[in-house]
Amino acid sequence: MFGFSEEQISHWGMTWGLGLFMAFMLFIIGELAYKSKAGKTGTFVLFFVLAFGMLGFIAKTVIQKIWGI
Repeated sequence: MFGFSEEQISHWGMTWGLGLFMAFMLFIIGELAYKSKAGKTGTFVLFFVLAFGMLGFIAKTVIQKIWGI
């Protein structure tokens, strides 16, 4: 497709595409905290709990870069 291989498209989607999606999800969590008037503690809990899975994905990417996988 457009001169790109399946591997190149997949790599782009897993880095930039998923990264943009994760940033959008963080925006949604922030909006949720703001509209519900969660306060500082509630906002921290929302970000910690709802974004915990994203932290694992980011850690996996960093570990792959460090180990050269």
